[in-house]
Amino acid sequence: MSEKAKGKAKEAYGAVTGDEGKKAEGQAQQRKASAREEREQQKRTRAEQDKADRAEKSRDKQRRKDKGGLLGNL
Repeated sequence: MSEKAKGKAKEAYGAVTGDEGKKAEGQAQQRKASAREEREQQKRTRAEQDKADRAEKSRDKQRRKDKGGLLGNL
């Protein structure tokens, strides 16, 4: 069971029983899980951007090599 689902269950339990503390705890657990998911997504996004940057540099390097160096095809 995910942290978000556990938080929702706690929140629902707190709402049904009138336990405001448990309800607040569930909401906090959900916010924490959302923040963790967002950080993980940011890491994945950075990794993909780095990968794209490396591919672009490699492509540019190969184009310069194919073109014949600094002077080109004179």
